[in-house]
Parts: sequence; structure tokens; C-alpha cells
Amino acid sequence: MAGRIPDQFIDDLLARVDIVELIGSRLAIKKAGANYQALCPFHTEKTPSFTVSPSKQFYHCFGCGAHGTAVRFLMEYDRMSFPEAVEALARQVGMELPKEARAPANPEAASLYPLLDKAGNAYRQWLRQHPDRERAVAYLRRRGLSGDIAARYGIGFAPPGWDNVLRELGHEEDLIRAGLAIRKDSGSVYDRFRDRIMFPIRDRRGRVIGFGGRVLDDGEPKYLNSPETPVFHKGRELYGLHECLEAQRHPDPILVVEGYMDVVALAQQGLPNAVATLGTATTTDQVERLFRATRNVVFCFDGDQAGRQAAWRALENTLPALRDDRQARFLFLPDGEDPDSLVREQGAEAFQALVTDAESLSQFMLRELGRDADLYTVDGRARLVERGAPVIARAPQGVFRDLLVDELARHARVDRAHVERAVAGDAAPATTSHTPRRQAQPQRRTAVRVAIALLLQHPELAEKGGEPERFRDLDQPGADLLAQVLELLQEQPHLKTGAILERFRDDPFESALWKLAAWDHLVPEGGAEAEFKGAMNRLDGLLNEQRLQYLHQQWESGRMTEDEQAEWLELLRRRKGPTT
Repeated sequence: MAGRIPDQFIDDLLARVDIVELIGSRLAIKKAGANYQALCPFHTEKTPSFTVSPSKQFYHCFGCGAHGTAVRFLMEYDRMSFPEAVEALARQVGMELPKEARAPANPEAASLYPLLDKAGNAYRQWLRQHPDRERAVAYLRRRGLSGDIAARYGIGFAPPGWDNVLRELGHEEDLIRAGLAIRKDSGSVYDRFRDRIMFPIRDRRGRVIGFGGRVLDDGEPKYLNSPETPVFHKGRELYGLHECLEAQRHPDPILVVEGYMDVVALAQQGLPNAVATLGTATTTDQVERLFRATRNVVFCFDGDQAGRQAAWRALENTLPALRDDRQARFLFLPDGEDPDSLVREQGAEAFQALVTDAESLSQFMLRELGRDADLYTVDGRARLVERGAPVIARAPQGVFRDLLVDELARHARVDRAHVERAVAGDAAPATTSHTPRRQAQPQRRTAVRVAIALLLQHPELAEKGGEPERFRDLDQPGADLLAQVLELLQEQPHLKTGAILERFRDDPFESALWKLAAWDHLVPEGGAEAEFKGAMNRLDGLLNEQRLQYLHQQWESGRMTEDEQAEWLELLRRRKGPTT
């Protein structure tokens, strides 16, 4: 695994990359004043609301809220991981990744891809020509699959027998490393998959990395997956994601189901936006991978007790991946039904209606938390908060988490501050200077927001901001963030807007900063410096008033020192202004 990429390298990279050229190579963009515009690639629109700023080196969509630097664009548009996007941009501008950030070469993994691809070809060939293929073909026909869908998903057949793959491909040790063969204690080797329908599992690039096999009789296990190998990790991959993204570049939503056949059956009915976990509980890594491709995920589970338990595990592992622009919902099917049977019985339109009506994550969460809590009693409401607080704590800081706190407080009929303290661990105050509040979102012009927005849009103003540390004591929403931004820019005055925002990737304040950076027409042309000085003067005035209140309390309690008395008199003199 690659090491951490240094901030300085990201700064230099973003300074060299031309975001207009990068996005223009993928979208039709047109000049619009100082910026460029295009139809947003992340949602459907007829009038361009997607803006690319060459001076700030970032993009922002005023329609859906998508935003980012060149790095984020490659992650969202080309569906790359963060290290992959950085490496691709570095190659583009002729920069070499720092040694500590490079992923070590893995020749063992590289050798497995062609072997797994050959195995996939063999399984497909056996489905077409093997003497024992009829049972497999009959099974697929009963499930209503066409040849086109079988070909799209690369479905194949592992014949009965212990050594079909061994004889076809040879290389026992390589087959064992690829998860295609097993060595007995006695030393003999045999095929892992036998007499099964075979579903190849592909990675983001379309390479076969493993297989799932569905038994053709009543044997166990019903589904058998490849083991962990150098190229296959069950907790990271999703069956059908590659095919889903081949069919729809930006699926909305992606439907998460439990079985391979569910994925394929939905595609057969014209719904190619389904994926399946690989026999394990949904993981946060899998959810993160989904949210790189869509902003809307719907989990589909059976409505029985086991289904609800699986859904709850999915909820817990989804919360850490949720940001303000992401949505997760839950669909529970009628008893005895699965997506495969339901879509064949009722049709694609009826199934799609169920997906549309899926309940929100917050609805499912509160329903489960309150399942045996009597909300008409104090004990029941206290139990609801006690159960809900650690669940909400799994969500990252931001508006979504704030709204979950609101909902839990409303259901429990308690003051929001009580829930906030419970979520924070009971000992922490309801709000601190390090906790973003909903008011910190750029909706109303305050001196703090104006100052931060101007610093983001005109980083050179930082040299006129004075000592950042003074704002850490200011009791105003966002004051600590202002101190952080000011300190960063005074230490590194070369940073541009995009690089500043990249520094706050995955920070609790990330969403608020992007919105502030996108504030347009903040001040008249050429008036940024005067507006910034005005905002800073107002903040210094608030600091003085805050200090005066403290000194007044010291005076009333009789604890005021001589130095504090002199400071108090000086602050009072400044408040009154110069005398004439």
C-alpha cells in the first residue's frame, strides 16, 4: 500500500495542473466571463450550472453542489481513488511521486490477472460446449436470463469433476494463489469450484479478480466465493459494480442486493444499476466505493429478522462514509420475496416504484432504535437517546450529523443539547470551537464567514490578517476555522484556492469551506482588501467586547489585578473613541 502523499507535493501538483484543460478534455466547456461553464456531469441538467475557475483552480456546480479540485474531479468523474488520481495528474505534468508515496510493485498480484482471465474464458466456454452443460443452461433459462445478459456478466459453468481447471490451465501453485484450486493435507490439489454456475467478479478496471459459484443442486454452500488473494479482498469489492458503471456512467441510485442472481435478474429486466456484496456484511470500504460512483445508494434486504439485522450492520458501516451530499435509503421486501422473484413477478416498473419509496436512513435508524422503547415514558426516551448517541457518533461532523441529532432529540422529546452531549461522549460541552455548527454553513453573511471567504478567494490577504491565534478565543461560530486558514496562508503564502481546499479534505469543515469558496460577487471589483479589513476590524471589536465582559466579571468578584485594571480602562477608552 502506498504511504501518505505529502501536502507539499499536492500543493505543487495543483499549482502545475490546469484544471480548465483537464475538465475541457472530458466535457464541452465554454468561456463565461472570467470562468468556464459546462453541463454538469454529475446530474442531469439542460442549462449549464457547472463552473470551472482557472484562477481558483476548482470547479463548482450551483445545481447539485458538486465541487472539487483537479484531484477530486478525477476521483468523481474517472472513478479513481485518491492515490490513483494524484498519480495520474503527476504523470500528466511530469512530476514524480515521492518515494514514500509510491505503492510497491507486486509481481505476484500482476501474474494472477491473466490467469483469472483465462479461467473466466474456460468457464464461459464450458457453459457453451461442455457435455454436462445442459443442467446449467436449463437453470439459467428457468431464471429468465438471455444470452446477452449472460455474456454481459461473463457467466460460465464449472463442470463436475475434481481437475477440470487444473487440466485446462496447469500451474498448480499459481491456481492455488489465485483461489482457483485447493491443496489437501495429503498434498494433492483439486479444483475449488465444481458443478456450479460461475459469476466472475471484476474490479473497477474490468479485470477478473475472483469468482462466485452457485451450486446447481441442493448442496452446500449455496454460494461459494473465491478466498482472499493478493488481488481479491471481499470487504472492498462489489459484484456487478463494473457492469453497472459500464451501463450507466452515473447511476442514480445504485441498488445493493444480497445475491449474484439478483443483480443479473434486475439487469435482465432493464435495471442494470444493482450490485451485490460478496457473502459478507456491507463494509465502509464498499460504501465509499459506491459513493465514488453515485450520491444515492439504496440497500435492499428481506423484511424478516435476518434482513433487518443485515440492514442494521449496513447502516452502521454506512454512517462513517456519509457526507452532506450523499444519501442512503433502505428497501425491505415482502416475506418470501427477493429482487429476482419480485422483479419477474411484478415487472421493472413496479419494482422501481418500490425503490423510489425506500425509507431514509434516519427513518430506519429511529424505527429500529425505538422498536422496544416506550416513548411515552421517561425511561423509554432515555433508552432511545442512550442507544442512538453512539450510532450517530459514527457519522462525520457536518449538517447530516446535526440533522440526525435533531431527529433523535425530537423523537425522544429532549433538549438538543442533551443529545449533543451524549453523542460527544457525555463529558463534552454541547458545542466547542472545534465542532462545526449548522450556523457555520455559509448561509448568512457574518464577519467570520466574510473573512474566510475572502481568504479563500484572495489568499494574499492573509498577510494583512494579523496574529491568527487571537481568534481561537473568540466565541463566534467558525472563529477557530478562521484562525486555521489564516495561519496556513501566513505560513505558506504560495497556496491557491484549490490547494487550500485540498488541505481540508475529509475535515469537519470541508463542506462549509467549499461553499464559502464558491460565494460569487462577494464585494465590488477591487474592493476585497477593504472588505477584509472591515471584517477583521469587526472581529477585533468583538474580541474586545468579549475581553471587557471577562474583566468586568473579574472586577465584580474582587479578583482583578492591577494589570487587568489597566487593560480594562484602555479597552473602555477605545470603545468610547478619541476625545476632542
